[in-house]
Amino acid sequence: MIPDIETPRLLLRHLDPQTLWLCLAGQPETAAELLGAPLAAEWLDEQELMGLRLDDIERQPDYAPWSVRALLRRDDLTMVGHANFHSLPGHPYLGGYGDVELGYTIYPDYRRQGYAREAVLAMGAWAAWAGAPRLVLSIAPDNLPSQALAAGLGFAKAGQSVDEDGVEDVLTACWPLKGTQS
Repeated sequence: MIPDIETPRLLLRHLDPQTLWLCLAGQPETAAELLGAPLAAEWLDEQELMGLRLDDIERQPDYAPWSVRALLRRDDLTMVGHANFHSLPGHPYLGGYGDVELGYTIYPDYRRQGYAREAVLAMGAWAAWAGAPRLVLSIAPDNLPSQALAAGLGFAKAGQSVDEDGVEDVLTACWPLKGTQS
């Protein structure tokens, strides 16, 4: 079992292969029991991500702790979003921009409440602890809230890429991020 990453308001709980499989198999109640928390409706719409991460873990078991985590509010275990690293550290697709790329989603009802900042800081600290202090974010240029969050944490634009989501700015920073406590 992969331990939770804890923050003052969140538990970042690993969505293990069995939980992912149950979600994909249309068994969200059983998956929620295994997770120990209710699953957000928005999460259940993320079938492509679930399949991708399940495949990643099956192909590379060492990827599991870097894979997707549910962002759960500590006080009531509400799932407010999810976060994950896109690969193991040092993957060639990163092109030397950093050690590992972090992705996150905060569901609409929970945006603008600081959850993304809290999750990025927690995931960044965990990555640095695991030996990957150079972080990468890919954010669409018109995603102003995420661009502002990244800038506030000290991420700087290092390039641009085009993928299935369109044009994205590649932003990089090294741990400790701006705004972290010593």
